Order: sequence, then C-alpha cells, then structure tokens
Amino acid sequence: MNILILGSGGREYSIGLAISKEETAHNLFFMPGNGATSNLGENINIKDYNELALWAKEKSIDLTIVGPEAPLVDGVVDIFKKHDLTIFGPSAAAARLEGSKAYMKNILKKYNIPTAAFIETTNKDEAFAFIDSMTRTPIVVKADGLCAGKGVIIAQSKEEAKEAAADMLSGASFGDAGNNVVIEEFLDGYELSIFAICDGENYKVLPAAQDHKRIGDGDTGPNTGGMGAYAPTPLVNDDIYKKVEERVIKPTLKGMQQEGAPFEGVLFIGVMVVDGEPIILEYNVRFGDPECEIIMPLLATSVSELFYKGATKDLDSLNIEIKKEFGVGVVMASANYPYSSSEPAQIIVDEIVDEDILNNTHISYAGVSKEGDELFATGGRVLVCVGFGESIKQARDRAYALCGQVHFAGKKCRTDIAYQALK
Repeated sequence: MNILILGSGGREYSIGLAISKEETAHNLFFMPGNGATSNLGENINIKDYNELALWAKEKSIDLTIVGPEAPLVDGVVDIFKKHDLTIFGPSAAAARLEGSKAYMKNILKKYNIPTAAFIETTNKDEAFAFIDSMTRTPIVVKADGLCAGKGVIIAQSKEEAKEAAADMLSGASFGDAGNNVVIEEFLDGYELSIFAICDGENYKVLPAAQDHKRIGDGDTGPNTGGMGAYAPTPLVNDDIYKKVEERVIKPTLKGMQQEGAPFEGVLFIGVMVVDGEPIILEYNVRFGDPECEIIMPLLATSVSELFYKGATKDLDSLNIEIKKEFGVGVVMASANYPYSSSEPAQIIVDEIVDEDILNNTHISYAGVSKEGDELFATGGRVLVCVGFGESIKQARDRAYALCGQVHFAGKKCRTDIAYQALK
C-alpha cells in the first residue's frame, strides 16, 4: 500500500517503523515527518488539508494515518473522506472528545460513564463557589481547549485552585483554550492508559500502558508530554479490562452514534483505578506519546492492516495478536525541556556490539532534524530508547543500556521508568 502518516513526533516515527518491518513492503510518506522519518519513507510538506487530499489522490494513497490531535480537531478526516480517501481517525465532530474537555465530561455524564464530580463554567464566581463547596484537596482545574497536554493544574489548596481558574478564564494561562474551565474532584489511585482501536461500532483493546508525566524521578517537577512508559502493565487484570469494556468503551461508542458522531480511530482512555474501580479521567482521540512507541512493536498483528480495517469499518474480521513480551520506553529530552527551547545538538549513537542490546532495542526519533547524514536534537523530547524483554525489568535494563549509547549535549532522562511495576 501507499501509506501517508500525518505528524512529526516519536509516535508517528514508531508507526512508520512498525509498518516498515512488515513482511509486505509499503511505500511510506510523512507530512511533515522529522529528520529521521526520511530514513523510513519520503517527507512532504503540504500544510493545507485540501491540497494534501488532492496530492493523496494523485499519489494513489491507499491509507492515511493521523498521529496528533490538532489535524483531527481541524477536520482533516472529513476533508479526506469528501475526496473518497481512506483515512484512519475520528471526524471533527467525534474529535471533540479531546478538543473540548467540557464536551467530553458532558458525554461521560450523559451516558453514565464513571468519572469524577465536576463543574463546567465560563463564570469565575461559579467556579469559586464550586471550589468552596469541595470537601477535599487537591482540586483539578482544566482548561477546556487543546493545550498540548499542559492544560491541567492539580491545585493543592482551594486558594491555588481559584488562582488557576481565574488565570485560565482571563486568558492569562492558556489564551482562548481557557475561556471555559472544568473543575473536578481529585481521584486518589493509580493511573493507566488504555487504547481502543475503533471503527464506529466495533473495537479492539490494546495492552494497557503506564505513562510518566512529570519531568523528575519519583514523579516530581512539572508535567511534560511524557518522559517514559511501559506496557503491558501488571496493574491491570482481566476484571478491570472487562469493566472498562462494559462500562466505558461500549457505552461511549453507542453514545457517540446517538450523538451523530460515530467514533472511528484511537480512543485513548485515561483511567484512574480507585479501589479496583476504573474511573475515567479523560479521553484523547489519538495514541499517547510515548505509549505508542512501546505498543506498536508489541503488536504481532500487522499495524497497517489494523489501521486499514479500522478505517474501513471492518475491525470485526480481524483477530488481533499481541507478542508475549514487555516494552519499556525511556524519553531522552533536551537540556531546557520543558521550560524553554535548547540549542540544536548533534546526536551520536555508539556502534552497538552487544547482541542482546542490538536485537532487543531500538530508537524512536521525535525532535530531530537532519543535516547531511547527521541527526541533530532540536529541542523538547528528542527520542525514545525502547527495550523489550520477558519481564519489565529486563526490558527496562535494555532500554537504559541503549540510553547509555546515545549522546547529545544537554541530554537528560528519568532513571526510574516503570518503578511502580518494580516496587
């Protein structure tokens, strides 16, 4: 197939890498891609979605896969479908599950899907009154719109919650994305990422992962896009999977049908498990990053076939197979992440001679550019070192061994990825 992948991060690189390893050869295109995706296929640069759809028609693109949330919220799927192109991802209407936290929370409430008590408001006095009525802290304050994963404040006191809400509503924190806020109770449990591939009616659940949002070891410091992940996590058992399917995925798909916005694509379910009960924190409408980097290689089923059947409402005919191993991904970031940009720095990867590391690890590249044959770190999250093994510890040790082979000025990473599973 001719396959187009939208996006430029490690998530999109990992999807392309998985497809490039399939037995059947495919032609890969990335828009815009990064400095390393050009090693897997061809990078193109057509920002206008209508022009991109015309290009896809001309190039006989058989399948388009959308990585990040912004093109989905902007309606790229609707545009491609108008041109009779096959594209994997939700419509703009269905992507509101991520585009608006208020919409998402109201869908959860309307269809009796378990979630934290909340208020949605554009009014500061209403926000303050709800905060004053809460009996416990911390308190969660969320900007309604897209904020690149940073629009959630965990306030440790009512005063801090009021300050965060006021800053959002005034536009001081997140601009227009904070004109509407969601304030909700804080749930105390352990957090999981569960992904369901959906075709509007049917779904396939992938292994649950656990992300590490904070920049520092022991979950300290500011939130980031994610500093590492592992899967499958032993914190999920069959009972929790069953509850998520029956209480969350099925009513969500049925509810979105009733809303006139059937959900097709990746339903990323942020779950907090409290006393064995899954409570929904949020939905996203695409893969998490870095979760995608470890889940793609764990699929024994063809990744391109999975997405193609998801895009053509044929998931029910697919028997999905998962490898019997664990994956751990460790993010390596630039010096000033997540505070500010960093100077570009050349990336040097040592020649790996250890057969164990060579055969059980790889790198997924994200924030990189290419000059000649050399890759440069261009800031933010630069790459993910991914390791695999028969246990989480073995996979983690291999991932960190690979980290030791990668060098660029100012590199940093957490040293405790998967610690919750290895206590």
